[in-house]
Amino acid sequence: MIFRERLLTGQVALVTGGGTGIGFGVASQLARCGADVVVASRKPEHIEPAAARLREHGVRALPVGVNVREPDSVRAMVEHAAEEFGRIDVLVNNAAGNFYAPSADLSPKGWRAVVETDLYGTFFCSQAVYPIMARQGGGRIIAISMTLHYRGWPQMAHATAAKAGIDALTRTLALEWAPANITVNAIAPGPIPTEGAQRAFATGDTSTAGIDEEMRRLIPLGRWGTPEDIGNMTVYVASPAGAWITGAVFVVDGGSSLART
Repeated sequence: MIFRERLLTGQVALVTGGGTGIGFGVASQLARCGADVVVASRKPEHIEPAAARLREHGVRALPVGVNVREPDSVRAMVEHAAEEFGRIDVLVNNAAGNFYAPSADLSPKGWRAVVETDLYGTFFCSQAVYPIMARQGGGRIIAISMTLHYRGWPQMAHATAAKAGIDALTRTLALEWAPANITVNAIAPGPIPTEGAQRAFATGDTSTAGIDEEMRRLIPLGRWGTPEDIGNMTVYVASPAGAWITGAVFVVDGGSSLART
């Protein structure tokens, strides 16, 4: 463990999409540092076992169902978390959806599903925790973005548009909510081969042969990222070290967004 033990003891973190993949990696690192964690998702089969594993770190963990595309569902999640723990110190907007689709054939339903989950969900959740954080004297809001929109990515119009919107939203909320001592930042992960990401980006060939070699070519640091890499950056931003950081988008990608192929 690279951070001081119990660094975040006494804090409460709410992680959307926290049952699997990057979200669970983030929730785990926060729990390892002593934060109590609310793990939220549309899928109860994910969050119940996730909460049980988080409790192994000696913290309280609350599984809560939510559809981040629905403001009423988001408000209910935040109210439940606040009633259970009395405060919310850290919000991690991780819930997301993705899939490859040619832009000419992308259906309105498919467009809405990704943009509403990623961008609308980030705004609805941030807006819902604002009054709680403002009343308690501050808080940290952290969005999980991506790097694909920096250069464009074919067949990812919905995801790149949504994540670019998240970056812009991060900067705007950072300025608007700074007087309430609420910092708003984003983390942009590079290639992380979670089960969900592999499923979302599958193009028909699910073989992993040659993938590691390709990653060594595309990623200057020569390896895939891990959910723990993103969790470590989240802990840094949520910790006292991040107290004077707001409006930033941290790229955590092993240098892949800089590489030229």
